[in-house]
Amino acid sequence: MSSSSSSGLTFKLHPLVIVNISDHYTRVKSQMNPPVTSTATSSSSSTTTNNSNGSGDGGVTAVSAAAPPPRVYGCVIGVQRGRIVEIFNSFELLYDPVTHSLDRAFLEKKQELYKKVFPHFYILGWYSTGSDAEEFDMHIHKALMDINESPVYVLLNPLINPAQKDLPVTIYESELHVIDGIPQLIFVRSSYTIETVEAERISVDHVAHLKPSDGGSAATQLAAHLTSIHSAIKMLNSRIRVLHHYLVAMQKGEIPCENSLLRQVSSLLRRLPAIESEKFQDDFLMEYNDTLLITYLAMFTNCSSTMNELVDKFNTAYDRHSRRGGRTAFI
Repeated sequence: MSSSSSSGLTFKLHPLVIVNISDHYTRVKSQMNPPVTSTATSSSSSTTTNNSNGSGDGGVTAVSAAAPPPRVYGCVIGVQRGRIVEIFNSFELLYDPVTHSLDRAFLEKKQELYKKVFPHFYILGWYSTGSDAEEFDMHIHKALMDINESPVYVLLNPLINPAQKDLPVTIYESELHVIDGIPQLIFVRSSYTIETVEAERISVDHVAHLKPSDGGSAATQLAAHLTSIHSAIKMLNSRIRVLHHYLVAMQKGEIPCENSLLRQVSSLLRRLPAIESEKFQDDFLMEYNDTLLITYLAMFTNCSSTMNELVDKFNTAYDRHSRRGGRTAFI
């Protein structure tokens, strides 16, 4: 497998695809490894004990052997505009692990249904789960070439690696290379970027801020929210420092000058607001004062409401006392 692709295509991956693949894997894994009840645990323990008494350690090994993580398969759909390939969505496929083949009737049915709902989307390739591309993956890849002559392969690694900062998603293309005088198709890695639309940003933000199932307090949710903001600002600061050190080293001549990278940094800086202008200061102070006025108004309203409740309670209590002694109300 080659290290990188030379096709020149630009891939844009939407978060919905990653969420779909992760959900597919989670459901299949939960179905293969259902939660063990207490009754099943006790009977399994007794069976293990009997097997260990009768046949040594063989019974314990058979019971405690963990099933390998499952692999799931599906198709990715989207559009291709020139050299830009944008992957919008995905759907699941039925896979036969014995013959290493896909259910073509099911694939054609799903393709027909999606074509009615999304007429501009086409099957761009397929997806699977695993740590790396395997040999028999090329058989599935070749089987989809009658639908797309150059399909893409999206691979999601479900294993958790705390040291990894990038997304555990890899996109492969297929290229024809001559190996030992024989032309062969091999997988090559391709770079990609995450592309989102407004609906996806709202959905991802909603999922990220879901209320915990244990009914956490508002303070806990606020602390989690502030922690996420702090982490984002910390990450932004570290990346800005990397860019700054790189530009300083380039200015000193320690590393070669790259005009393409300088243009990207320049375009990034142009997106920043001109915070030193007088208009910005006026607008900022006006918005800041408006916010303070709203805060003071809310505080006065709250104090007034509390005072009204106190006066009502005092009048109620004093009215009862005045009926007995013939006095008038205080307020």
